[in-house]
Amino acid sequence: MKPKKSKRALAIKTLVFGALSGTLYYLLFSNVDWVTTTYTMGGWHTVYPVGTALLFSFVHGAFASNFLALLGIEPKGGH
Repeated sequence: MKPKKSKRALAIKTLVFGALSGTLYYLLFSNVDWVTTTYTMGGWHTVYPVGTALLFSFVHGAFASNFLALLGIEPKGGH
């Protein structure tokens, strides 16, 4: 059984990942012309959309996980 995280630590992590998620979305949408041009070039530029998707997935997933834990919503113990 893993130890419980303190509410303060969860709140800090939630705020950090939430702010990082918001910042990423802001940067993406404020640079839409560059993103569209660069991400559709093909070739090795394919790394950009794949990397962006992985980054957004990790950051948003960490935010959502910490947020749900802060609310007290956690998965059941297991098998």
